[in-house]
Amino acid sequence: MEGSGTWFREWFSSPYYHLLYFNRNENEASSFINTLVNHLSPPPSSIILDVACGKGRHSRLLADKGFDVTGIDLSFTNINEALPYETDHLRFYQHDMRLPFSVNYFDYAFNFFTSFGYFNTEREHYNAVRTIAGALKPGGVLVLDYFNVHYAEDHLLHISENTIGEVTF
Repeated sequence: MEGSGTWFREWFSSPYYHLLYFNRNENEASSFINTLVNHLSPPPSSIILDVACGKGRHSRLLADKGFDVTGIDLSFTNINEALPYETDHLRFYQHDMRLPFSVNYFDYAFNFFTSFGYFNTEREHYNAVRTIAGALKPGGVLVLDYFNVHYAEDHLLHISENTIGEVTF
């Protein structure tokens, strides 16, 4: 596969990633999911795919609301931490979003926390969107959390340091 072995394969499994984003907690995730569900009003029988689910924070909250949820993530480390939370209506798999997964199966696909855009080529990005779209039933809904590139370029800090514990980022 193109781009395999690139930085993102290691970064999202590294202790530094989890240290840097330690403030992403259950309260923040719960508030976000409540707002999203209130806005979308998915039927209770909805089948949801959480793409790049990490350790499954959002997946668990969606399953707690009664939805049937499948979380996929590239990181074996993250999936292994999510596996103890599996139920009959919550499943986790290590999977690369660029590869097909359960065609025409899901009512909703969510990709949160800007977990898209890390690949080396436009083709890889296209493959990811195409395979996520292919996982949706006809009329299914994809919610893709992605930053405004123009805003980010205009407001990007050229140099930024953040120290957490004994680690400086």
